[in-house]
Amino acid sequence: MNISCESDNIEDYLEETEVIDFSHPTITNLSDVLFSRSSNEVDFIKNTYEFVRDQIAHSWDIQSKRITCSASEVLFYKEGICYAKSNLLSALLRSKGIPTGFCYQRLTIGDTPDTGYCIHALNAAYINSIGRWVRFDARGNKAGIAAEFSLTEEKLAFPIRQQYNEIDYLEIYKQPNSKTIQVLKQNTNAIHMYLNGLPSEL
Repeated sequence: MNISCESDNIEDYLEETEVIDFSHPTITNLSDVLFSRSSNEVDFIKNTYEFVRDQIAHSWDIQSKRITCSASEVLFYKEGICYAKSNLLSALLRSKGIPTGFCYQRLTIGDTPDTGYCIHALNAAYINSIGRWVRFDARGNKAGIAAEFSLTEEKLAFPIRQQYNEIDYLEIYKQPNSKTIQVLKQNTNAIHMYLNGLPSEL
């Protein structure tokens, strides 16, 4: 798999923004706790990934209408769709100097193409100790979804089904895609947004 980076400057993947607000006290406090419980860089990334995957509910899974966007907001309410959860994971890792980017897939909304398509967000982090980027998906596991953190093979939430014209975009972006942030900010009902308002292409 030939994954490329939007930027050759690793510092671009450490930037703080409005939605990746890693200086917020709740973000720094949590990253400090996760860091203190970790034995090394890889362990910290794994622990942080598993926190966001398991402790932050996916809005659709709990049928919540609430929409969250910024990392601190996602952490406060402990819920969000994949776009929001990827913001939180990026903020927690960047707060400890781990370069973290955003990756995307184009998936069917339901099980088949007639349900339409949507863009799905996940993350990648540059792991200094192994000298390469690793992708992982903190969407949240449930029946039929078993994403894991792995250095040896990707274990993402959704396998790409080319026969359904699904796409794995093999680029690591510096910031969240503007369409994903726009949809979070312009909608007021997460369930309606999930079914009708998600972007279908980058």
